This record gives sequence, C-alpha cells and structure tokens, in this order.
Amino acid sequence: MDYEIVIGLEVHVQLLTETKMFCSCRNQFTHEPNSNVCPVCIGMPGTLPVINKQAFELGILGALGLGCEIPELTKFDRKHYYYPDLPKNYQISQYDLPVSQNGIIEVEVDGVRKKFGVTRAHLEEDAGKLMHESSHSNVDLNRTGTPLLEIVSEPDMRSPQEARAYLEMLKLILQYTGISDCNMEEGSLRCDANVSIRPRGETKLGTKNEIKNMNSFRGVEAALTMVVDELLRQTEAGEAIRQVTWGYSIDRNQIFKMRVKEDANDYRYFPDPDLPAVHVGRDWVEAIRARLPELPLAKKDRFMKDYGLSDYDAGLMIQDKKMADYFEETTRISNMPKEAANWIQNDLARELSSRKVAVEDTAMKPEALAELLDLVSKKTINVPTARRVFMKILDGDTASPAAIVEKEGLAQVSDTGPIKDALEEAIKANPKAVADIEGGKPATAMFFVGQIMRTMKGKADPEAVAGVIAERFGIDPEILKSNKKKK
Repeated sequence: MDYEIVIGLEVHVQLLTETKMFCSCRNQFTHEPNSNVCPVCIGMPGTLPVINKQAFELGILGALGLGCEIPELTKFDRKHYYYPDLPKNYQISQYDLPVSQNGIIEVEVDGVRKKFGVTRAHLEEDAGKLMHESSHSNVDLNRTGTPLLEIVSEPDMRSPQEARAYLEMLKLILQYTGISDCNMEEGSLRCDANVSIRPRGETKLGTKNEIKNMNSFRGVEAALTMVVDELLRQTEAGEAIRQVTWGYSIDRNQIFKMRVKEDANDYRYFPDPDLPAVHVGRDWVEAIRARLPELPLAKKDRFMKDYGLSDYDAGLMIQDKKMADYFEETTRISNMPKEAANWIQNDLARELSSRKVAVEDTAMKPEALAELLDLVSKKTINVPTARRVFMKILDGDTASPAAIVEKEGLAQVSDTGPIKDALEEAIKANPKAVADIEGGKPATAMFFVGQIMRTMKGKADPEAVAGVIAERFGIDPEILKSNKKKK
C-alpha cells in the first residue's frame, strides 16, 4: 500500500528583547547558571508579572512577517504542568485568544514554490533548562521567563525535506524581521515535530508521533526520516501505532523513546488572573506593519529581475540579510552586480567564515570592494592581483585599493615589450616545451603563460600574454583562452 506522510511543526523562537517576558531580568544568554533570575521569573509567592511591551510588539511583527492575522483581542493564560525546571508549576502562555493566527509561508522545495499554513503564532514565557549528569540533573533557571513566540504550522508538509525547507525559510523570515537571532546552538530556535502516516487518498489523520526539542535543520530532517521509517515498519508488520514522544541525539544520530502517551494532556488552561486582556488597535498593528522589511523570497525575485542574478546566485545571496544588504550597497556603487555577487559569495564569504567575522564588521567595506571591481574592470589590475589587494585590506591595510596598487606598484602591465622579453627568456630555459608545441601540441603553450606571470610577478595582462604567445608560436589564441577556462 502507498502511504502519505503528514508533518506539522511547532517552533519556539526566543525574542530579542532587553528584558524577560514578565519581569525586569536581563534577557541575555549566559553560561553562568542561575545568575539571571528574580522572584517573578522563578515564581515566588506574592510576585506579579507585567507584560513586556517590546516582546508583545516583536511577536506581532514576526506574525505579520508570516502573513498572520492579528485579532483585536488577545489574552494570556496559565498552562499547568509539573516539570523540575518550571518553578511555578504553570507556564504563562496563550490558549483560545492568541496574538495571531491564519498565516501562510511560501517555501522553495527542489525549485518549486509551495505554501504552508500557519495555524497560530502565540506569545509565552520559556521554561528553565535541565542539565543531565551521569548520576543526577541540575536545574538552570536563567532561561525561565524568556519571551517566546511559538509558531504552530498546519499539517501541510509531506516529507522530511519539506519540513526542513519550511524551517529554513521560517528562520530566514524571523531573522529578516529582526525579532530573533534564531541561534539554534544557544536554543533561540527550537523545533518540535508531529508526524503521522496514512494511506494515500485518506483525509483522516493517523496516530501522531512527536519529536521533541530539535535544534538543527539536519537533525529535524534526520529525526523525521527515522520516525517515518519506524511508523512504516510498524504498519507493514501489522502493529498498532501508539502515540509516542521521541527524542533525538544529534551526536549519535539516533532517535529514542521518551514516553508513550495514553491520554491527551490536560493542561487546565484558564485566563491568568494577574494579566489583563490586551486590545490591539488597528493603528498599532499598522504602525508595526510599517517596520516589516522586504522578505527573503521577494528580495530573491528582485535580485533576479533588477540585477540579472541567476536563481542559484540570488538564492545564496538572500541567506543572510546583512550579506544581501552588503551586496546591494556594493552594486549601487559599482553597478556590477554579477561581479559583486561572485566576489561576495566566494572570496568574502570564505574569509568571513575562516576569520569568524560578521559581514558588518569586515574591514572590506562595500565601497572598497566596489573600487576593487572597478580596477579589475578597467584592467588596471588583473584578478590575481585584486585578490592580493583584497587580502591586504582584510589583514589590516587601511588604504584604499587604488592607493595600495599605486603604493606597491601592482598595476597591470599591458606593454607587450616586457612580455615578449619574459617569453624569450622562458623559451631559452625550456626547449622541450617549445619542441612539444612545434611538434603538434599547442596546448603546451599554457606552460609559458605561467612562466611569464611568474617572471612579471603576476602583473602581466593575461590577454596581452595570450596574444604574444600565440603570435610567437603561430597558434590560435583561443587555445590559450579555452585552456585557461578549464583550469
């Protein structure tokens, strides 16, 4: 029998606020356990929560980025359950009147754009964190009270690959809106997945299995694949599928059973008596909507239309909003979008990664890269020399690219006289290569390109070099160009 996979995701995103959701503790990641807590966030008797307006507005901004509707009335509820890292024995969350609902995320999956529904995005506070040792567990309450936006998707995904693509686009949208850094290593973005299978054509959902607290794209895809395989195995073996909650170990790349649910959880929701309902005025919503940036896929479409980037290049360029902004500024100054994209995606991206520097902090500013592109375009320098100048600036030279070229005498030599002299010198030193060319192996002439460049310290104009060699040996200069491309 042919089965269909049904997947829905619940994503918890920590919001970039100065303070926590309902108290004045600083909202910042720290490795020092229990150093960022107060009586409110750890639930001491007699304390009262106060809604963080910044968190509320960031929640609305993120929801608008997901295409959600913002109801005029919302409230906070108490969600009751016991867990060692939840001091109050309840979590302040939202139940029947969330801050947003009915959204749509457009995602590219294998080159095809698909739309996935968002049921709701609601505000709540985070719980603490358990740190497990071999014989005991420690509780760190620093995270307790951190403002969260929980984003619940419709069960619209039909493969682990679609779930990963959805999660990647969701992260991009949230980073573009600026509501979260989405740092998965620090737990700023965590994902729970619900998955079931059913005979293809069936509309009723099968018994769901849940995978808890995944914090990597690779982990989400791998864990879902493993659980789907287990559900298919059970079905084909005639076993009854039970409602299992799974964990996933990224280190071992394994899933493991956490618990089997016999009944649905009863969280005994009721409105939080210490927090008022919030009337969300339309003017307030529109003021927040005005803060929305251009979103990733819209930016990709514009990069392809306005700058002539390929689908692949535009897709790479939008993966980091600040990198995309860097590209636009470089292109605005240079008017060379394809060249700018090539340098940014290859040379700049490689160096930023190896040096562990953010693009906004790099010494190679957009105006410097634009000037470098201009020097190459005007054939003042060749590409290898441009890379030398590029590295000098990254290594701390504060002069402009043009000033470095002039100071160090790096300008490209197009005069054929010195090139011919360098060629004759190489010919005298390499008679076998000459014999190979004259014996019917014209591609060997590429050897002399390298010899000339070495003699002239990389400053010779490649086209002039190719022309001189071709004339000297009576070969087609295109041979040199085609071989150069292969290299």
